[in-house]
Amino acid sequence: MTSNRINYINTALIIFSCAIAFVIPFELFLFSYAVLGPLHYLTEIGWLHKKNYFTKGKYDFIFLIGLCFFLLFVPAFIPLSKDSTFAPNVVALAVFLSLIFVLVEDRLYRIALVVLALLAVGLVNKSPAYLIWIGLFLPTIIHVFIFTLAFMLFGALKEKSLSGYLSIAVLIVCAASFFLIKPEGLQYVVSNDVYKSYFQFASLNFNLINIFHLDTLQKTSDIFTSNAGFVIMRFIAFAYTYHYLNWFSKTSVIKWHKVPKQTLVLTVAIWLLSIALYAYDYNLGLQVLFFLSFLHVLLEFPLNVMCFTGIGKALTGSKGPVAGVRST
Repeated sequence: MTSNRINYINTALIIFSCAIAFVIPFELFLFSYAVLGPLHYLTEIGWLHKKNYFTKGKYDFIFLIGLCFFLLFVPAFIPLSKDSTFAPNVVALAVFLSLIFVLVEDRLYRIALVVLALLAVGLVNKSPAYLIWIGLFLPTIIHVFIFTLAFMLFGALKEKSLSGYLSIAVLIVCAASFFLIKPEGLQYVVSNDVYKSYFQFASLNFNLINIFHLDTLQKTSDIFTSNAGFVIMRFIAFAYTYHYLNWFSKTSVIKWHKVPKQTLVLTVAIWLLSIALYAYDYNLGLQVLFFLSFLHVLLEFPLNVMCFTGIGKALTGSKGPVAGVRST
């Protein structure tokens, strides 16, 4: 499949995701997160492993996996880790480690930079903006929207593709449309089942609404009844759905499916089990699969670093290679 055809397919997927998000945003998100999400995590982690996670050290990825275990399981045993800065600190450290793993090979320099990274995290972790932007927005909406946009830009710059730039323009226009077009007639009553299933994500909506002054909400449950709540939910549902669809639409380029048959069968089996778990009890599915979800975010950080490095080189005309990075 040619890159132009893939870009046109992606443009159509952007418009499709946007249209559905306008009508049933909460339902679309819950479906995409439960059905498309687990298959994305499983296939991307497998693909990243084949690419050595785009780091210079063979075992660098173990530190990122360790941070994910540390973040999710340590709070159950160490009360001090329940501090509000704990999760943002772990995410920030994962970002700093990814920068080091991608850009630095010398062991002594790496050790020195890790020490500096720990000091840097300790200096900035008291800011309320830090808690929200690093702890909440970076693993969620920045991961699915900003990083996806960056991958698309890198691909377009690399291929000098007009169809690629068209996809980017359509993505931006569709994202903006949720804030510019407010169809009162498409507001709907959120069912009790949807309310219960989505409530664990509600802090993302609540903070996005307040940070960008879309409204002044008094309580988290207001996201299910206010106009601002519907506006931001449409954007979130769109961003997540297209993030997943973008990955699968580029299978012929990324070739994540080129794995041993046993691996592919195991991947499909785990995916089907995860869907069954979500169908049985959505909140139970969230709890069981949260580790996998968060792990794929941390393991993707080195790739994000490579992508932004590639964009910088493309924009500045540098001829230095960015090996192994593809538009995803």
